[in-house]
Amino acid sequence: MIPTEKEMNDALEERVGKENLQKLKSSTVAVLGLGGLGSNVSVSLARAGVGKLILADFDKVDITNLNRQQYKASQLGIPKTEAIFENLKEIAPYLEIKTYEERITEENIERICKDADIICEAFDNPEAKAMLVNHVLENMPDKYLVAASGMAGFDSTNLIKTRKLSSKFFICGDGISDVNDGIGLVSSRVMACAAHEAHMIVRIIIGEDNE
Repeated sequence: MIPTEKEMNDALEERVGKENLQKLKSSTVAVLGLGGLGSNVSVSLARAGVGKLILADFDKVDITNLNRQQYKASQLGIPKTEAIFENLKEIAPYLEIKTYEERITEENIERICKDADIICEAFDNPEAKAMLVNHVLENMPDKYLVAASGMAGFDSTNLIKTRKLSSKFFICGDGISDVNDGIGLVSSRVMACAAHEAHMIVRIIIGEDNE
């Protein structure tokens, strides 16, 4: 039996407090990219009690995604936006979700993210990361931005950090490792970086973003 919305809210309130839960419930976060980072960030934010997620990705679930992304073997071949929607609704049935099955470009960032309080960059491609970060910083100064850089390989997760680069810009990762160097993406380390992004987003929402 699925709990009522009140039952789920009451359970969360016991963990985070009434004021923090109200802040989380009234927040909107855009997660751009639903791979190893974005799918894990989305699950963490759904569990934390964020009220609305805006999710964007143009890709479909592939067998190579299953080692680190929040998808199931039964979902192979379907759009990631559809798959993550299904999975998040099982976790948080009253979560509001808006999906965009399209590639993020300079032309559509503002349309997709206009209602977001916080934008989470969760791309694999370095050029796409740079494009998004530069566009948001230059054209959307009212938005918080949480990005990632460096999570590949088998190094210690203790090397993954969250750094505050400006008043509304945070970056998570080790800042060094790059999958293009031939280093693989390992589920546990990618999830650690995603957890840093998700937790920073939660801290921003509740007003504890002084890193």
